Parts: sequence; C-alpha cells; structure tokens
Amino acid sequence: MLDFLLQPQNLVFGVALALMLGIAILEGVMTVLGAGLSGLLDNLLPEGLQADFDLDLDSDIDGGDVLEAASPSALSRLLGWLCVGRVPVLVLFVAFLLSFGLSGFVIQKVVFALTGGMLPGWIAWLPALMLAMPPTRWIGRAVARLVPSDETSAVSVDSFVGRTAVVTLGTAKKGQPAQARLQDRYGQSHYVMVEPDSDGEAFPSGSSVLLVRRVDSTFRVIANSNAALAD
Repeated sequence: MLDFLLQPQNLVFGVALALMLGIAILEGVMTVLGAGLSGLLDNLLPEGLQADFDLDLDSDIDGGDVLEAASPSALSRLLGWLCVGRVPVLVLFVAFLLSFGLSGFVIQKVVFALTGGMLPGWIAWLPALMLAMPPTRWIGRAVARLVPSDETSAVSVDSFVGRTAVVTLGTAKKGQPAQARLQDRYGQSHYVMVEPDSDGEAFPSGSSVLLVRRVDSTFRVIANSNAALAD
C-alpha cells in the first residue's frame, strides 16, 4: 500500500494531503499563540471578490444552488456555490485538499485495479478536481449549519446603508471603487466596494466612511466626520 501511495503519479495527491496536515498543525500553533490563518485567508481574497460574495449570498441566504445575482462573475458564482462567505476560507481550503487528495488516490486505485497501471499525474488531477468540488460544498454547508451565527445573522445588503466602513484596499475615487470592510448589526464583517458620492473626493486605505446609498453592486460613501459614529 505504501508503495502505491508513493508512486510518482500520486505525487500531487500526496502533496495535497500533506499540505492539509501542515495547515492543521500551523493553525493549531497559531491559535495557541493568539493568531490564526482563517482571518488572514479571508482578507487575502482578491479586491472586489469578497464584495461579490456578500451581494451574491444575499440573494441565496438559504443556499441551495449556484448563486444568482444581478451580474455575478463566473468565479464569484463558483465560490459562492462552495459557500465562500458563509464559512471561513481555511475550512473550505482544508476540505478541498482532503477531498482532492482522497479522490485522486481512489481514481488511481480504480485505474490500477482495472488496467494494472496508473494515470499520469497531469491527467489524473482533472477528474480528481471535479470529484473534489461536491464534497467541498457539502462540508461547507454542513459547517455553515453548525455555526449559529451564520444562520441567524443573514442580512440584506441594503441594510448596510447608513453604516460606517473602513477602506481596506485601494483608494476610493469617483468611478474607481475600492474595497471596504463593515460590520452588520450582528457584528459580522462584510466586504463591499465603495466610491465617493461626490466628485473630487478620494478615500485612501484606512479611511472611515459612511455608506449613504447603493448603486448596483457599489456603495456611495461620504467621509465619516463623527468619530463616535462607528458600527
């Protein structure tokens, strides 16, 4: 059995499982030290993509199928289908690595039993990737149901109007939205795209802004001049 697992054709699947174990160990160590990978991975999502998740998720709070929104990108639809935004990215990443690694080994084992040989790794990874997606989604949905806050804190994106946010990536200018983070009434963080409501204004990273209205998937904001006004 060990000889089968160590075959070159299985390298990518072995690396996936080893990476999963490494992440689990690292997360445990960082948690003991008072830090964690989950928040870091959530904040590393590409600019604008997290906003798409929040907007898409609002249209499918009960989740079931691939998310529908006014104009979601294919990537945001896929990641929304995988429950990104409802479950920490780290959980989904570990679930994917586990599903991908095990799927790859199962595929190679079946092929070996039928033909006496194995698929090249550069061929086997594609069916393994496809087989890994449904289990990743199932695990994500199961975890989402186990976290009470994810079921009780569903809010409409329109409720973000009137709340304050902090610009986190880029500089918000008229016609050039930047990413900002806000908290809803349940204390959960959301990432939205914002741009100034007035011409000539610019809000660099770290600026505190007030959301005054929503236009499609972007929120128009003004400067938050009241330091006591914070969500």
